[in-house]
This record gives sequence, structure tokens and C-alpha cells, in this order.
Amino acid sequence: MEEKIVIKNLTKEFYDEQRGAIKAVNDLSFTAYAGEIFGLLGPNGAGKTTTLRMMATLMKPNAGTISINGFDTDQDAQNVRKSMGFLSATTALYPRLSPREIITYFANLNGYPEENTKERVEELIKHFGITKYADTLSEKLSTGMKQITSIARTIVHDPPVLILDEPSSGLDVIVAQKIHEHIIDLKNQGKTIIFSSHNMGEVEKVCDRIGVINNGKLLTTGTLDELREITGKYYMEEIFIYLVQEYESVKQKELETAND
Repeated sequence: MEEKIVIKNLTKEFYDEQRGAIKAVNDLSFTAYAGEIFGLLGPNGAGKTTTLRMMATLMKPNAGTISINGFDTDQDAQNVRKSMGFLSATTALYPRLSPREIITYFANLNGYPEENTKERVEELIKHFGITKYADTLSEKLSTGMKQITSIARTIVHDPPVLILDEPSSGLDVIVAQKIHEHIIDLKNQGKTIIFSSHNMGEVEKVCDRIGVINNGKLLTTGTLDELREITGKYYMEEIFIYLVQEYESVKQKELETAND
């Protein structure tokens, strides 16, 4: 399998006046492959968002390396950005622009061939079923239409790697289903997708492999069946809780031992 994302010994520290140096990400390593949806999960404050931001070149690590589509995020950030579409959980739209204008703008911004841009934009508008709203100001769109527009602008330049952070957050079941179908379709086209969500049901549904992090450390990775075998739990929600609580229990025992 072709390696598209390779993260080795990734570390990110922040300084807090009261607590001193805090490792938000602590020696994190994993690989994702072409044609794979890799779920990256963690509770709030686990280091997940920091990891995604470093992958997107929005933040520099203190140590370790990130390779995206063969390009190093530190040495060749520009080609990393060209190779990637990044949907953040805090992504916002320009309120005074329409979906058609926003998608076109991001195609141009990411260097998509100008002669093919109009056709590509119309293809996405049709595919996502937003023709009726394509020329409506985004400030007047529903939450679902805004999220679909955000996803369309993320993929318009046809990047080989996608980072999708909470792509169906706040959406109704029907719109979320359409998004899941399109994400799976992108995987079948050979895209590498990092999928982050607090909705364990959709993680079960779309992810090929799953990595769980807590306190900046990778607890384990595997397919859903492999995680079931490791934990003895069946549903992803149960697996996730078990892994996080088990890690916390081990850390607490280590702390108690060190204090004895």
C-alpha cells in the first residue's frame, strides 16, 4: 500500500504560566495509506486538533516529522498545502459570497487549472445537490448547505489527501448520509482521508482503521474488528471509553507508584 501520510515521533509543547511546559502531542507516530479513511479520535484536550493543525502546516511541531504525499511539512509546506484539503471544525464561510463564488475562489486559490475551473465547480454543485442554492449568499444558507459548501471548497482542487474534522457536525441524518456517501466515494477514488469525529456511529460506518489518542499519546490503532479484539468491546463508543479510561487508570497507578 502506498504511504500518503507518515507521522514520526511528533511532539508539540505549549507553555502555561501556572503549569509550565505542557505536551499537547507526545511522541505521536502513525501512517495512513492511499484509498484509506483513517479515523483519528480523542476526547477534548487529547491533542487531536493540535495534530491536525500541524498536519495542515498551520502550526509547527517542536520535534518529529510529518510527510504528506511525499512532502515534508517543515521543508516543503507549499507542496503539502497543494496536496491537501483541510476542513476544520471551526471553518467559516464568507457571508457575502455565494457557494458558487466560494468554491470558485478556493479552486483558484489552490491552483486548479483555470480552463477547467468552471466545469469542476458546476460538477460539485450538481453532485452535492445545491444547484438551487448555488447563487444564494452563504449567510442565508441552512447549516447543512453551509457544511456542504465547506466540503466542496475543501475538495475542489482534487487533492490526494483530505483532513476532515467533524464533517457532519450539526447536520440532519439525510444530509449527513450524503456526506458519508461522498467521503466513501472519495476513498474509492484513491484519496487518503483523515476523519475526526465525536460521533462514534459514523466512525464505525466510514473508517477503515482508527487511532485513539489521549493526553497527546497514541493509545492504539487498528480496524474496528482489531479494536474489538483488543478491548473485548463491540461498539466504537464502548471501545473508545474503555481505551481512554484504561489509559487514565494506568497513568494513575504509575503516579501512585512514583509517589510511594
